[in-house]
Amino acid sequence: MLNMVFLTNSWLSLFNQSGFCITVARLLHYFLLAAFTWRCLESVHFYLALVKVLNIYIPKYILKCCIAGWGIPAIVTVINKIIINKDFYGNGSYSESNPFSNFCWIQENIMFYISIAAYVFLIFLMNTAVFIIVLLQIHAMKTRTQKRSRLWKK
Repeated sequence: MLNMVFLTNSWLSLFNQSGFCITVARLLHYFLLAAFTWRCLESVHFYLALVKVLNIYIPKYILKCCIAGWGIPAIVTVINKIIINKDFYGNGSYSESNPFSNFCWIQENIMFYISIAAYVFLIFLMNTAVFIIVLLQIHAMKTRTQKRSRLWKK
């Protein structure tokens, strides 16, 4: 959905309908956050699959992932809609001379940095932390296996 909204964004902005453009910008915002949230959930699943291989049963795991993957971005976009000024979304342009450079997106830089850049940065930190933990665990398993094989050789 992110790709569909992104690819049709400039075409939809040509209609010059304020409400329509705000809706498209909110959808684009939501699906972008959802894509990064799902990437974070993939890293958590990566950790569970490679480190906590046995004895991991999480009841209704897929349901919990779906609630987090679709719910957290919804909460962020609803907060932006209700609490923060709704006029932050709108029609923008890369260049005034080219009519096909119009797009519907976040118009306020501060809101962009808080609701997109900070969110993506937190996801990046989480993914990096999980990756480092997995690497350390794999290295520790390798070291233990090598010690066992030396012990058996003796």
